[in-house]
Parts: sequence; structure tokens; C-alpha cells
Amino acid sequence: MNQYLTIILPLYIVLYFILLLVIPAGVVSKKIGKSPIVLSPSDDAHGLIAKYFMVWMILVAVYILIYAVYPSGYSFFLPIRYLEHTTLINSGLIILALSLIWTSAAQINMQASWRVGIDEKQKTDLVRRGIFRFSRNPIYLGMITAIMGLFLITPNGFTLLLFVSGYIMIQIQIRLEEEFLSSTHGQIYLDYKSSVRRFI
Repeated sequence: MNQYLTIILPLYIVLYFILLLVIPAGVVSKKIGKSPIVLSPSDDAHGLIAKYFMVWMILVAVYILIYAVYPSGYSFFLPIRYLEHTTLINSGLIILALSLIWTSAAQINMQASWRVGIDEKQKTDLVRRGIFRFSRNPIYLGMITAIMGLFLITPNGFTLLLFVSGYIMIQIQIRLEEEFLSSTHGQIYLDYKSSVRRFI
């Protein structure tokens, strides 16, 4: 199984990057005439969490790369041996696949409103269609489940740290976005917030 994982995981991270960042960024930039990637360079909470997210994503990619090219180095990541079970690995792979499908669908639902970061200069429509009828943050939910899937596939201290730190950063980012959406859309967003759960 491990020899297949050294191929599957790098392919997955490349596919994830292309489908969930490169393609949406290209499509939306054509629609709105500018880049939809809006990461704050300032030293406020928005800028700080953006920097942490960048570091976090790089760590995920580097971990998968090391796992793929240097499998024997896995022991340095503090493996949790009692969780290394075929059933959990297969469950993790299924979770990765479902996460990719779910997150892709959510991004399609967002259309021109899709952004990476908070766009304070251009007001976007409040998306309430499709998956957003059931979850206010389906993309973040997809990210959380994806990193959980990675932990189940390769259970160790490092992937557990990635999961916990990613979950905390996502919770902070969600609250920053909720504050922004409340001030931008007012009662419309507050009504939506009261009727749809944060995740599911």
C-alpha cells in the first residue's frame, strides 16, 4: 500500500492545487478583470492569518514531497503505529476524494464571488445557492476533511499538528470573514447566518 501512496498523494496535491486554485483563479479573473487572490500584506489579523496559511500550505506540500521521495524518512515524523491500519488508510483515501469533489462543487457555486482572502475593494454577491444552502463555509469544510484524510492515511505527530493548526486557522479566518460579510451585506447575511450552519 505504501508504494502506491507515494504516487497517489503527490498526484492528489497537484490535482488539488490545479482544480481548486489555478483553474478557479483563471476563470474568475477573466470575469472580474483582476486577480481574485486577495491576500492582505498588512500586519493586521487578516495579513497575519494569510501568512500563516501560506506557511501551512507549504508545509503540507513539503511533507507529501518528502513522503513520496524519501519514504524511509517517515519515521522522523513520529508515526502513531496503532492507527496504521488498512481500513483507516482506505477511509482516508475516500475522504480525500470526497473532499475534492465537495470543494470543487462549492467553488463552482461561488462563480464570480470566489476569492482567496477578503476583497474589501469590490463587493461580491452573497452566495446562497447549491451547497451553500447547507453549509456557510463548504470550502473550508472541504479543506478540514482533506487534511483529516491525510492524517488517517499517514497518522503521525506531524500530520496531527497540520490538522490541529489548520483547523484553528480556518476557524479564525471564518470569523474574520463573517465579520466582513456582516458589515457588507447587513441583515441579509445575518438572516442567512441564522438559518444555515457554519459547516454542516
